[in-house]
Amino acid sequence: MTGYGDFPGVRPRRLRTSPAMRRLVAETRLNPAELILPMFVREGLSEPVAVSSMPGVFQHTRDTLRKAALEAAEAGVGGIMLFGVPAEKDALGTQGTEPDGVLQVAIRDVVGEVGDAVVVMSDLCLDEFTDHGHCGVLDAQGRVDNDATLERYAEMAQVQADAGVHVVGPSGMMDGQVGIVRDALDAVGHQDVSILAYTAKYASAFFGPFREAVDSSLTGDRKTYQQDPANFRESLRELALDLAEGADMVMVKPALPYLDVLRKVADTVDVPVAAYQVSGEYAMVEAAAANGWIDRDRTIMETLTCVRRAGANMILTYWATEVAQRLGREG
Repeated sequence: MTGYGDFPGVRPRRLRTSPAMRRLVAETRLNPAELILPMFVREGLSEPVAVSSMPGVFQHTRDTLRKAALEAAEAGVGGIMLFGVPAEKDALGTQGTEPDGVLQVAIRDVVGEVGDAVVVMSDLCLDEFTDHGHCGVLDAQGRVDNDATLERYAEMAQVQADAGVHVVGPSGMMDGQVGIVRDALDAVGHQDVSILAYTAKYASAFFGPFREAVDSSLTGDRKTYQQDPANFRESLRELALDLAEGADMVMVKPALPYLDVLRKVADTVDVPVAAYQVSGEYAMVEAAAANGWIDRDRTIMETLTCVRRAGANMILTYWATEVAQRLGREG
């Protein structure tokens, strides 16, 4: 007899013999409740507008936003992340802090539609609202003024919380953003509103299609405040700061190109960890599938499983509703 541990006594292929066996021993599983759907609502639309670089993604009207939110809720999606596209922009992004601005209206609409069935989240950043497209207020030299921007973020947090949001997502990568947002929320009685910190957000080429989705006015880049893709240890420094400032959850963005960062963050913290499967990741899969180069459905599930395996408790993905529905049918 061959002893245990010697060929051919150990045959790992025994655990791959059938779909039922593979399902039984799978180490990583996806669940609809772990998925968060990013959604865009554009002020003044009478019909939804397709985002050409992101097939299947739309700038919503108020009505279609509510319908899509309800569809996501019925599929079991865990969260919705809202982005607003205003009709008018200015240097200070004032529509971002107007109580009746497009994003605040969208929050009220979605919360009114789905209630507490889904966690309603909102992007807390100025880039969708500024005519220069940067994530903050500019100084006289045209540079993003960190501390002046924090004052705007504090206002944004308060109006989004007043609109009923459950979670705010400060995404601008300003130093001190989590602390200022926490203080601002607590000061107006919104202690129960959580903060999902965009902790390791890299200055990535994978954000390109997103800029179409939010009608970005950006010229230049965001390399002076988003992280350098070459750096790893820097993400851990950002992580320590966000946790010290009171982050309830933390995020790595993008997802697939930064699985090493995601794994380290997940191994380091005792708070939930999110990863954002960004527009470029989505667009690449959709484009390759449209050309017949890859199996679309298998690739979607594989990418999400990889992100989950690397340590994400939650995944922001534009496929959230579709995948949740698929998982529901399979379950």
